[in-house]
Amino acid sequence: MKPLEDVRIVAVEQYGAGPFGSVHLADLGAEVIKIEDPRVGGDVGRYVPPYAQDEDSLFFETFNRNKRSLSLDLSTEAGRSVFEDLVRVSDVVYSNLRGDVPAKMRITYADLAHLNPAIVCCSLTGFGMTGPRSTEPGYDYVLQGLAGWMDLTGEPDGPPTKSGLSLVDFSGGYVAALSMLAALHAARRDGVGTDCDVSLYDTAVSMLTYPATWHLNAGYEPERTRHSAHPSLVPFQAFEASDGWLVVGCAKEKFWARLAVVVGHPEWAEQPSPYADFSGRQENRVELLAQLEAIFAERTVAEWLAVLYPASIPCGPVNDVPQALREEHTAARGLVVETEHPRYGTLRQVASPVRVGSEPPTYRRAPRRNEDADHVLGSIAGYDAERIASLADAGAFGTEPDRTAPERTGA
Repeated sequence: MKPLEDVRIVAVEQYGAGPFGSVHLADLGAEVIKIEDPRVGGDVGRYVPPYAQDEDSLFFETFNRNKRSLSLDLSTEAGRSVFEDLVRVSDVVYSNLRGDVPAKMRITYADLAHLNPAIVCCSLTGFGMTGPRSTEPGYDYVLQGLAGWMDLTGEPDGPPTKSGLSLVDFSGGYVAALSMLAALHAARRDGVGTDCDVSLYDTAVSMLTYPATWHLNAGYEPERTRHSAHPSLVPFQAFEASDGWLVVGCAKEKFWARLAVVVGHPEWAEQPSPYADFSGRQENRVELLAQLEAIFAERTVAEWLAVLYPASIPCGPVNDVPQALREEHTAARGLVVETEHPRYGTLRQVASPVRVGSEPPTYRRAPRRNEDADHVLGSIAGYDAERIASLADAGAFGTEPDRTAPERTGA
């Protein structure tokens, strides 16, 4: 069996952060049932450009492989009854909505415990379910600014800069998955479920880590550094070669001693050189880095890597995305996987980095909207054809989507 093959998750999820958290669980074998609102055409991720047509998008495929889809209108009494029947036979209710929405939708533990005392209700929201911002929508870009990330990122004389990836969303998804699994372990041990109140805001602030500790205890004021340099380790930054960029880092004194030899100045790593130790290099960083930058500019990236790698000095090229995907190590680690899709044919995407055991994971494309209705309603909920028809007549599964209808505000 796969590690999570005995776990069933009912996911009221949408867009990026929530689906990113659950896709790793699905890859590990968890049965993730996406509840998609038929009033708005399902998960908004199905329509994210530029690579989208009808209800298929490469964005949606990225976050929803190995999952199942059920169109269910939770605003109707019939749709709610189906949802509650699924709660009875599931382990987790997982959502990524605005902080006040889980309570309004009655998907918290207090709302569902009477159906299943061991149910875990994991809510990934923008700002959490308490606090002055709990009713605000939370989006990665906003949170990168609010939590101080953008002030830390970019060149010292440039504007505040967002990360090139949605790292708050993705980190929030990982935190939600970790919280969910911890709560599930406790629920199976004790027979009692709980809420997991996880937020993108909490995630972003917690990831300030040691700069926050330095500030809170020593008054440290973080500043942007030239060429993405480490705030205390010198040298540890990007250097411009004659034809591109590379990163070189000396996190230990032994690496600095090796680098000093490679750049032709072994005396820099010996006393009484002002660069001989961490504190000296930090104190004299402007002078030292100016010399190193001039030296690195004399050769190509490939020429530098050819001498840095054999010397066991931490280093690597600054790749673009295509180069990163073509790296030999990317292939060796099995990080590009394939699924078969009725529109896209063989679809390639990056694998989950979560590794458990020696068996390689298997991958199935993301579901078409409502593709798994028969399985979920029949095999899981135990409905017969007559019951399904009755629920359909009562509006449980919605009608044709109205893309102009208001969407629930997500995390």
